[in-house]
Amino acid sequence: MNNYKKVQLKRGKEESLLRFHPWIFSGALHHADEGIKEGEVVRVVTNTGDFIAVGHYQNGSIAVRVLSFSDVCIDENYWTSRLSSALQMRLAIGLEQRTDASANQPTHNNTYRLVHGEGDHLPGLIIDVYGETAVMQAHSVGMHLSRHDIARALMQVMDGRIKNVFYKSETTLSFVEPENGFMIGGSDENTAMENGLLFHVDWLKGQKTGFFVDQRENRALLERYAQRKRVLNMFCYTGGFSFYAMRGGAQLVHSVDSSAKAIELTKANVELNFPGDMRHQAFCDDAFKYLESADSQYDLIILDPPAFAKHRGALHNALKGYTRLNQKAFEKIERGGILFTFSCSQVVTKDHFRNAVFTAAAMARRKVRILHQLHQPADHPVNIYHPEGEYLKGLVLYVE
Repeated sequence: MNNYKKVQLKRGKEESLLRFHPWIFSGALHHADEGIKEGEVVRVVTNTGDFIAVGHYQNGSIAVRVLSFSDVCIDENYWTSRLSSALQMRLAIGLEQRTDASANQPTHNNTYRLVHGEGDHLPGLIIDVYGETAVMQAHSVGMHLSRHDIARALMQVMDGRIKNVFYKSETTLSFVEPENGFMIGGSDENTAMENGLLFHVDWLKGQKTGFFVDQRENRALLERYAQRKRVLNMFCYTGGFSFYAMRGGAQLVHSVDSSAKAIELTKANVELNFPGDMRHQAFCDDAFKYLESADSQYDLIILDPPAFAKHRGALHNALKGYTRLNQKAFEKIERGGILFTFSCSQVVTKDHFRNAVFTAAAMARRKVRILHQLHQPADHPVNIYHPEGEYLKGLVLYVE
């Protein structure tokens, strides 16, 4: 048994924990020991004093993020064990590939998510790997305070697979003052590879950890449909869908984003893979304005907007936004066109999203068929006890 300070639950509030849900809400707490600081590891007991979990304490609606349902110490052995488990899963699904120098067989993919928060039983922690650099992001004070222990364990577990650890939590932890930067090593090389295509990673100022790793498989699917298509990539960010479309043989590709920085990154990434290729053009513009003014020249459109709803209070307006956006795309896409449309809003369920898209199709009076129903890839696993982790949903639609 460890000696952590205790938080005690109200009577009956252990039921979700008996189902291994990793969040304890503040309303479930009956009593907390004096002097508990935010980010501290605490021992959670039931109303009768029985142990039930160990986790990070924090202020806010989620009071404890559970690290273990066993009475263990959160020490070097814990971090090594959990990170090893995460790596073993990526090895099992063939994502983590090591270059075989003797056979001279370089990997075609050195980019993947190693740790996906609750999906890897490490709530509040994200680690993405880009070649020899791992980018670590904390979404809780507890993970922030543990960052150095995690980084050391990461280097041990990865066993030479990475040389650098970059910490990037300025945008996710507004209540502390973390500084972005290398915790271990350091490198000016910011080019990574995904399925044989190159891209620059903006660790310092880019969104997320610098690239949207979660769309890898959906980008590969788009490549199969791009042959001779006129493609519009809305909310292009760093242009991932754009250069996959170009490799797939697209006739033209137009990339649109409201961020000038994103447009610069898109152009740089396209140039990395297709230098001097005149099929691509990039436009810095608002998505709705661009779709409103665009003529109907596109027969493959990608809609991959940022989260329209980050909390339940914004759900109604978010669904109206998804409906409006998809209606515009349905109105503009050519007959026989294909629409890839996504939502990454966690509070928007698959049914919510589908109903918004169906409403948009009906308002545009188009006949639409579902070709694929998409989701996040295997390196963004969903903890079976934490269905809230299923955030990315998408549809591939054939539009008559």
